[in-house]
Amino acid sequence: MSPLATYVHLSSYLLSGQVADCSAKPIAVVVEEGEDISPFADFTLADAERETNPKAEKKEAKAEEKSDENKAAPAPAVETPEQPKEFEGKLRAVLELEPGRIRASPLAKALALEKGIPLKDVKGTGEGGRITEADVKNYKPSSALGAAAAAPTSTDIPLSAMRKVISQRLTESKNTNPHYYVQSSLSVGKLLKLRQALNASANGEYKLSVNDFIIKAVAAALVKVPQVNASYRESEGIIKQFGTADISVAVATPVGLMTPIVANAHAKGLVAISKDVKSLAALARDGKLKPEQYQGGTFTISNMGMNPAVERFTAIINPPQAGILAVGAVKKVAVEGKDGGVEWDSQIVVSGSFDHRLVLHSSPPFSESEC
Repeated sequence: MSPLATYVHLSSYLLSGQVADCSAKPIAVVVEEGEDISPFADFTLADAERETNPKAEKKEAKAEEKSDENKAAPAPAVETPEQPKEFEGKLRAVLELEPGRIRASPLAKALALEKGIPLKDVKGTGEGGRITEADVKNYKPSSALGAAAAAPTSTDIPLSAMRKVISQRLTESKNTNPHYYVQSSLSVGKLLKLRQALNASANGEYKLSVNDFIIKAVAAALVKVPQVNASYRESEGIIKQFGTADISVAVATPVGLMTPIVANAHAKGLVAISKDVKSLAALARDGKLKPEQYQGGTFTISNMGMNPAVERFTAIINPPQAGILAVGAVKKVAVEGKDGGVEWDSQIVVSGSFDHRLVLHSSPPFSESEC
């Protein structure tokens, strides 16, 4: 081989039977054994490229000429943005750069969630301030937080004897009486006009409510449909039907729901019913009802119409009665007018809860005309 350099070029690799192309570049100078290598002491990769690629040498010469021309008019310096000091010589994790992020182990997060401990209040002792499971276990709230946690969050109210009896009876009724429910919308536009006229002529002696009219209507219907004015007496082996309509009226009191009785409501006028309801409700709220004033009714009415948000609801039968009527609020409803147009009508939705052992589906207890 001549003393001139013989250049070895990588042109391909043979790997697993596949050929991968690579760029041809000199990697060594090869000479004959014993040949003087001092001429190549300062030999560089650029020298090798010029020998193998004369065009590269010409381009390099042209580049030097352009460089000399550019020296006459130096290009404006480009300002390089200064790196923040916090990055000087440091590599920071991406999670550490995210503001407000709490670094905690999965076990620490699960334990904090279970115990209701805010991780933002826990000081981490792990790497880089990471919160560990031990940190959560050893967490102690500050005195202010401890005082807040120690403050009672609930109040224990002792059950009165009356509330216990009411709860037992309602639970017994719901569990043993086979309830079924019937709902109907009743037009009360004429009733409201009648009420307004009667109250206007009362000279302050009385003030009738919508509930007074409902009590009177239900009492009249019970006389016409005695199957509903009854009670189921399994222990006696009988169904007892009553000859009088004694209407229990549900009244909310501090000790629970009381049901004072308007006795012989079918035989009383509206004014007498209104006075009875007002006096009995006052006694119930004051806890002064006598047993005979709230025990022994034949049917119950629960009216939540004073709350305009209650359109309808269902109630639990007051044992041993056969049913209870739940009355919703008066609503304006669009109905078809006489001329085919649209008119507004005042209506209420009543929901009857009945004991299927006494009142059968095949014989509806009430009709709109009876109410």
